[in-house]
Amino acid sequence: MGKTVIGWDIGGAHLKATRVEDGSVTDVRQTQLPLWLGMKHLRKAFRELNDAIGSAERHAVTMTGELVDLFSSRREGVDALVTEARRSLTGDVAIYAGRAGFCRPEDAALHHDDIASANWHATANFLARTVGEAILVDMGSTTTDIIPLTGGKVASRGYTDAERLTTGELLYTGAVRTPLMALADKIPFKGHWCGVTAEYFATMADVNRLLGRLDESADLYPPADGKGKSNAESIVRLARMVGSDMTDATEEQWTRLAAAFAERQMRIVQDAFELAAGAAEIEPSATIIAAGAGRGSIGELARRAGRPVRDIAELFPAATDAIQRLAAACAPASAVALISE
Repeated sequence: MGKTVIGWDIGGAHLKATRVEDGSVTDVRQTQLPLWLGMKHLRKAFRELNDAIGSAERHAVTMTGELVDLFSSRREGVDALVTEARRSLTGDVAIYAGRAGFCRPEDAALHHDDIASANWHATANFLARTVGEAILVDMGSTTTDIIPLTGGKVASRGYTDAERLTTGELLYTGAVRTPLMALADKIPFKGHWCGVTAEYFATMADVNRLLGRLDESADLYPPADGKGKSNAESIVRLARMVGSDMTDATEEQWTRLAAAFAERQMRIVQDAFELAAGAAEIEPSATIIAAGAGRGSIGELARRAGRPVRDIAELFPAATDAIQRLAAACAPASAVALISE
């Protein structure tokens, strides 16, 4: 009988956990983690998910939370997160160091650069072992990873966040938390180009809600104005992006404006995708693997690229389709658990 493993993904905004028993995903949980406000929030999040997901013989941990401005450097962040994981988790704890494999918490100081923000590599590593040649497009709540896979290996040009931001394999645009002001400085609205307010008035959660493709379980934080999450309240926030009120246009016009912002995001992702695929010389017929909270919109990217698309959920071994979908939404936590067995 195989071990029970829980994979943990410590982000700057969420803590995610996936339970794997005998090689199959049996439970997936996530909770808010406003890590920028202090380490007490990580301790609280660990307590909450430990109670919810149960104990395990082994814990596999990956992270991106070391980037939050609570820490003066990534090294300091890695040290703090590893220390807290070791304190909060009962059982064997393994830290994912990406290209260096797994290491013990006490050896993490030797692998800071490998551990920092390696959660994308866990997902890509799992897929490379599973599907061979493909391109992973993982759109989370905050960022999008575009990772070529070939010859059973991760074929990215960059590894660190700085390197991947340079190559375009990491984009700071996601399905939930991205402010709309980050996507365009002007937008077509009611037949004219309209300037976009450079204010945190609305996010992609509002856009995707109006377009009917928001995974509400991934939208755990209050919206930009701290109010509700109905379609009408999303329209109020969207209207502010073009200096307007909800009553200044029809619902159809607001939906078209939401679609225009979604199009701007898609073009950013599409440009980066073409660069990554071209640099890695991936075959034109290679499949796009769609992952993350925003994976529902990756089908349009595949259509434009003329490539088949496959939902990563299909590749996670699980008892039910519902658990597969949860595993896909928390792909790094799921992947790090599976590859650590």
